[in-house]
Amino acid sequence: MSAPFRPYTAGSAAPDRTPATPQGVPHRGGDANPTAAALQAHFGAAVHRIDVVWGETTVVVDGARLAEIVRWLRDEPSQRYEYLSDVTAVEFRDRGLPLEVVWHLRSIAYRRFLRLKVLFAPGATLEVPSVYHIHRGADWLERECFDMFGVRFVGHPDLRRLLMWEQYREGYPLRKDFPLRGRFSRSEQLRQALAANPEARYSKEELSIADAFEDLPLDMRQRLGGGEAVGE
Repeated sequence: MSAPFRPYTAGSAAPDRTPATPQGVPHRGGDANPTAAALQAHFGAAVHRIDVVWGETTVVVDGARLAEIVRWLRDEPSQRYEYLSDVTAVEFRDRGLPLEVVWHLRSIAYRRFLRLKVLFAPGATLEVPSVYHIHRGADWLERECFDMFGVRFVGHPDLRRLLMWEQYREGYPLRKDFPLRGRFSRSEQLRQALAANPEARYSKEELSIADAFEDLPLDMRQRLGGGEAVGE
């Protein structure tokens, strides 16, 4: 493993910023990111498990405290995880295994990478707190995870589909129970596509090109009429 990075301070020697590829990294049981121990010390029982796989540290946490943990990781001077690079989910073919919602965080100042996970037992309600108000980059990341997996991010100001259209009714395409050809027949898929108003997929500001606002679902009209500029 390469030596830990120490931020440069005035009067000290310039740090060595030469990239180094770690050598001899074990599959499991390597050195954990020191942030994992800091999370255990600060949040106690909210940290369920720490895994180190191929040199990367994953911390499984209590979903109810997810936003609190992410905010602390960003604001705590000894951590400074200021960059949220991804929000996604993992569902396994073994239906006995929990569905995992995953956050990838990076501390640029300390050159650290941390993966957070929240686990959902089969059949559980897929809801976690949104981190949009902590990392604005979570806007589209959370919407994509909602669109593909059906995970609801409570507190997101504009949680609607991102890749599929708002009126899409076949479910969540990256779930393991989703058929390869969709839930509807090809003819029904074509019928729905031809019946849809393509202008109804745009944001309120873009709807000036066509009077399609009334074609949107009621909950989407209410969100867009709330006044806050979000999404596109």
